[in-house]
Amino acid sequence: MFTVELIPLMEEDREQFILDNQEAFKYGAMEEFGRRNDDSEADGEIISRGTINECIDGPNAKTFRIVADGMVAGGIILSVDEEKRHGELEILFVSPKIHGKGIGQATWTEVERMYPNIDVWETMTPYFETRNIHFYVNKLGFHIVEFFNKKHVDPRMPDHYEDGDGMFRFEKTIKR
Repeated sequence: MFTVELIPLMEEDREQFILDNQEAFKYGAMEEFGRRNDDSEADGEIISRGTINECIDGPNAKTFRIVADGMVAGGIILSVDEEKRHGELEILFVSPKIHGKGIGQATWTEVERMYPNIDVWETMTPYFETRNIHFYVNKLGFHIVEFFNKKHVDPRMPDHYEDGDGMFRFEKTIKR
C-alpha cells in the first residue's frame, strides 16, 4: 500500500499535469475500446487542454498532484464550496503505469480527511467507463443518481449529447 500525499499544483508543473492527465484518459479509452476513441474533444484528445484548464481555473478549484511514496502518481481537481458544504470531483487520474495499486482510493481518503466539512461530493463519468463506475460505486461509496443522455440532458451541457452518448452523475453523502 502506498502513502499518498496531495501536493498543491505549482504553476511551473501545470503543463506536465495536463499532459499526464491526457495520457491517463487516452489510456482509459484505449483500454475500453482497443483503438483510438471516436469520443474525443476538439483538440483530438479524450479530455482537451481547454477542459483541464477550465477545471484548474474554476472559481472554487483545488488542484493537486498525487504523490505516492515520493513519486508523482497522478492528479486531482476538486471544486470545493465550504459555505454550501458541497464538493465536486472534477478530474481524478492515476498514471496508467501504476493502476490497480490502491492509489485512487488512498487519494479519496485523503480528500475526505482534508475537507471534513463537506457533506456531499459529486462527480460524473461517461457511461462506457466501467472501470470508473466500479471505482466510484464499489470502492468509494458514491451512488449513481442521474443518467444524462440525449433524452435527459445535463442543463450545464445541453448540446453535449448525441445518440449513444451518456454520462452518469454520482453523489456521496458523508455520514457523520
